[in-house]
Amino acid sequence: MNDNDLREQVRERYAASALAVTSRPAPLNVVEADGCCGPSGSSGCCGAGGVGVGEGFGAQLYDTEERDALPTEAVLASLGCGNPLAVAELRDGETVLDLGSGGGIDVLLSAKRVGAAGKAYGLDMTEEMLALALDNATKAGATNVEFLKGTIEQVPLPAGTVDVVISNCVVNLSIDKLAVFAEIKRVLRPGGRVGITDVVAGDHIAPSERAGRGSYVGCVAGALSVSEYRAGLAQAGLVDIVVEPTHQVADGMHSAIIRATKPPASGGSSVTERTSGIRSSAYADAARDSNNGEGDRAARR
Repeated sequence: MNDNDLREQVRERYAASALAVTSRPAPLNVVEADGCCGPSGSSGCCGAGGVGVGEGFGAQLYDTEERDALPTEAVLASLGCGNPLAVAELRDGETVLDLGSGGGIDVLLSAKRVGAAGKAYGLDMTEEMLALALDNATKAGATNVEFLKGTIEQVPLPAGTVDVVISNCVVNLSIDKLAVFAEIKRVLRPGGRVGITDVVAGDHIAPSERAGRGSYVGCVAGALSVSEYRAGLAQAGLVDIVVEPTHQVADGMHSAIIRATKPPASGGSSVTERTSGIRSSAYADAARDSNNGEGDRAARR
């Protein structure tokens, strides 16, 4: 399967998930045990043809108070593997961008945290999810949000636009993760922050083994290893990188908290210049280590 086929497969599955949330005639609720959604009394996951979410994914990863303050449809459309807002530490007046914003749960929560003086952007390539997100924003009365159509490899915002980039279990779905990391750095202002939750593999799990643990659209087969994630962010020129596995989502695969920072304008360039030679080969080295199992120590840290 080529890159275009993979991207289309991802688009189709998440479009189906959005439609499943909006088209059900029966009342919807969140099933606490596994984060799945369906009509009351059902154990279905976002409807037939939608994206099934198992333990370690979905709306149950948010506090009840957070969920209760949002439209039900925004909560039910959450297919993430964590709560990036718990990582990003948003502040009043900041501008935040959510990569792969889906039904808008993280955008709406971000909008509350940055306040009227701030702004929350959501970016998604799926028209059905964008329509759902816009409807959810209207229901929530959110006036400081904007949803953009596009891919996370080519963000339709100018450079130096945002203070914080967040994402919830979406980077692993990208067909060009290095392009995503480069775009994150580009759109951040100097000193801007990254707060991501994503699925990562232990460094001892080879790419072929990741594919055996779950599908690409299920956020598993396309996941980077811990070392690959660190190296990719470093190659993009980000610093203060932390990749911290949290809970297991498959054998040898974990949800992780990822933090990084864009160097400040003053003095940041010299750091990048001193380490550019190392960064240019670090991602390839990490990928090679994942294949031969030499990076297992990093996964356990």
